[in-house]
Amino acid sequence: MIILEYLLITQFLVEIKVCFFDNFTKIFKINSMKICIFCSSSNSLNQHFYDEANNLAVLLAKNDCDLVYGGGKIGIMGELSRKFKSLNRKVIGIIPEKLNLSGVVSEIDDEIMVTPDMHTRKAKMFECSDAFIALPGGFGTFEELLEVITLKQLNYHQKPIIIINQSGFYDFIIKQFDVLFEEKFAKVTYKNLYYIASNNDEAINYLFNYKYDIHETKFL
Repeated sequence: MIILEYLLITQFLVEIKVCFFDNFTKIFKINSMKICIFCSSSNSLNQHFYDEANNLAVLLAKNDCDLVYGGGKIGIMGELSRKFKSLNRKVIGIIPEKLNLSGVVSEIDDEIMVTPDMHTRKAKMFECSDAFIALPGGFGTFEELLEVITLKQLNYHQKPIIIINQSGFYDFIIKQFDVLFEEKFAKVTYKNLYYIASNNDEAINYLFNYKYDIHETKFL
């Protein structure tokens, strides 16, 4: 009888321990930083772009970050999704209905959100994310990047925005930004809306030492 009671108590304590650690893990993941990454969906790029994306995923995962992205299984998008999953991090894909196609949409993400259109997709990505990183990409990547910069300019958010200028990919866009400042289409202080990193390590350092440093808005 004593042995039976001992076994029952032991089992009960084990169940409490398992329950505690399961809940602790869930809470910890909920509190993890969710990083939205804008990037290419092309499979035709130079291999080093995919390698750099995988390296960034490793660095972010080591710092307890989860991924929010466009929900595609191809291009840099797919590389990021697979890498984050292999590192046991949560992956949230957000994709419009028009692109919710076999061979395009990721099948391995923890959560796939299907939105009615591109506008809703961007809004949901914005809502779910704590920070934004732009890797090399096409027109969609540029549009997403410029929208979050504009929203920050208008004080809709104070989240970090990082442009990783791999291999000088963003050189000409950065030069165009400089034209905006020189010709007074934008205030010079708006250079603080975003950070240009030349590599992944610089991006990580900025992200985890980020302080909001905008003291004026566009019209106020």
